[in-house]
Amino acid sequence: MRDHVNVDLPGRAYRIEIGPGLLAEAGALIAPLLRRPKVAIVTDANVGALHLEALTEALGAAGIVSSALTLPAGEATKSWPEFSRTVEWLLAEKIERGDMVIAFGGGVIGDLVGFAAAVVRRGVRFVQIPTSLLAQVDSSVGGKTGINAPQGKNLIGAFHQPSLVLADTAILGTLQPRDFLAGYGEVVKYGLLGDAAFFDWLEANAPAMAEGDMAGRVYAVKRSCEMKADIVVRDEKEHGDRALLNLGHTFCHALEAATGYSDRLLHGEGVAIGCALAFELSSRLGLCAQEDPSRVRAHLRAMGMKTDIADIEGDLPGAEAMIDLMAQDKKVVDGKLHFVLARGIGEAFVTSDVPREAVVSLMTDALAGR
Repeated sequence: MRDHVNVDLPGRAYRIEIGPGLLAEAGALIAPLLRRPKVAIVTDANVGALHLEALTEALGAAGIVSSALTLPAGEATKSWPEFSRTVEWLLAEKIERGDMVIAFGGGVIGDLVGFAAAVVRRGVRFVQIPTSLLAQVDSSVGGKTGINAPQGKNLIGAFHQPSLVLADTAILGTLQPRDFLAGYGEVVKYGLLGDAAFFDWLEANAPAMAEGDMAGRVYAVKRSCEMKADIVVRDEKEHGDRALLNLGHTFCHALEAATGYSDRLLHGEGVAIGCALAFELSSRLGLCAQEDPSRVRAHLRAMGMKTDIADIEGDLPGAEAMIDLMAQDKKVVDGKLHFVLARGIGEAFVTSDVPREAVVSLMTDALAGR
């Protein structure tokens, strides 16, 4: 049931190992990468309580000495204070350029620790061991690292590729259902942006995958990673095709900012709502059939996911204020919002040629549905 994906970046190629039971083999898989048998692990309180002992035992079995820093769980950890704490801890641990740092957690830990690894001693190597579905299919792959700012999400960071990714799909069984489904928002994004056949497969197989079908989980993670790796190799630093991976994210980041990066809206939930909005906007602009946004929403609802702004609890700002939040997005160029829209399922493209009034109308209607 094991599989893998190669990320063939010239001079920085690495392998994504996918399948159940990888955590127990982490020491054997990481040992060949080490200059000396020492690693530093950064995790969060939730993951640490469940899995840190298993990781340190696996490393120890391979003769690797490890130390660990445990950060608070949650999006608020992707901040200057916790980033500074992590960097200073790595320096106190005397991490050298030839050493390895392990990011052991979900997207928050992966992003923050990858950024810390990018700047400590001007760059040390790191391994991603993603423990959430979202991190396994998206944030652990491709080298985007960073933290949030008061002005917006992921506005501070660097491109820094990992040396190895270990996606243990058995760990997904310890996720709460809401967290698993939030990660599924990123999985379905891949079918919507560039692989209609994968979206067809998800419509047929994702319910069983959510219930625990391991073969389905391995395939979903593999196909998602394949698609992301292919795009990253073509466009590592987001000058072109990589922007396709932001399908749903312009809306998502504005919604996350509006909800204070809180548990009111998890990132993957925002992506799912954002994808539905992107297809609705595409339909209103005459780019795709009305059946497409209906099909997207129907599938998300069948999975028990948030699909509309109305599904977000609590107050939200008005349409104009939401668009102001979108304008803080790091993908803004020359003051123009960039959207990923679609000509159909599996046919996404990037454009800045979107009339503001169309976005205002869409958001007004979406907010009115609350």
